[in-house]
Amino acid sequence: MPLLMLTAAALLQIAAPEAVDSPPPLPEPVPVEAPASLLEQIAAAGGETIESRTDYFQRMTVPVTIAGHGPFRFMIDTGAQATVVTRGLKEMLALPSLGSATVVGMASAREVELVQLDGLEFAARTFDNIHAPLLEARHIGADGILGLDSLQDLRVLIDFREGTIAVDDAEALGGNRGYEIVVRARHKLGRLIIADAEVDGIRTAVVIDTGAQGNLGNPELQRRLRAKKREEVRTTDIHGAELVGNLDFVDRLKIDKFQLSNVPVAFADGPAFAALGLTNKPALVLGMRDLRLFDRVAIDFDSRTVLFDLPRGTSVRSRHWPGRL
Repeated sequence: MPLLMLTAAALLQIAAPEAVDSPPPLPEPVPVEAPASLLEQIAAAGGETIESRTDYFQRMTVPVTIAGHGPFRFMIDTGAQATVVTRGLKEMLALPSLGSATVVGMASAREVELVQLDGLEFAARTFDNIHAPLLEARHIGADGILGLDSLQDLRVLIDFREGTIAVDDAEALGGNRGYEIVVRARHKLGRLIIADAEVDGIRTAVVIDTGAQGNLGNPELQRRLRAKKREEVRTTDIHGAELVGNLDFVDRLKIDKFQLSNVPVAFADGPAFAALGLTNKPALVLGMRDLRLFDRVAIDFDSRTVLFDLPRGTSVRSRHWPGRL
């Protein structure tokens, strides 16, 4: 039975939140008769720039079509090994079943149904014969997830200034021009892991995860830092299973020539760290909350690099700015 990793957490509460209304329900998938096609929503600007919006959990989604149906809202998740569809899409599109697979989330590992996905189209590319796990929409906050099986030869560029996501090859997206920091990373189960990061002087493996809102550290990092247990925080993973962690703030997160200060991290154990071989090594999942502090972040799976465009007015030479801008 296949073993797949989908590490996205539905919501990581880093501080006691103000009272908010419940998130609105996801819109019903748009049928094939909808006049707007995916290609009509693509604007050519330095590559295939896809109009995007930030969903309730501050994770960016893009429109995709499946065998001409759609568009549907899919989240780009650099922490997900596989592309995912929801039960509603399976029923609407009559996707054939392929058996089952074990899917590892941040809090749990469960057996789920696999379906065959053909004609998945986004960024002017079409993918066939995808073996997609079937999950519930309420646990992932979108109609589906674009995972690493759809992104391996591409660059994902998130422009927080413009609120856009671009998916294309590196040259089409402007190469490395305009980025102050270019960090080499290593592959592990398809993910790019930055090995030379430091958290308060502790060498730490950092996983860039666009599917997680907050930051999650493993117990080994917590032990090395002697992190305090300031308060309990809770999150749910892609199965809806709850993960309970302990919040602390680290003084410095250093990657290459820059560092963030006063960074909130929830510390918790989970099967995803073990699957990545990071049980006994300090590790940190860096989520969207702090990625959004940059003007742009590019994750290039082809060259195994992660590129950062620092906020305007910030110098690399300063190597430091507050985690809360």
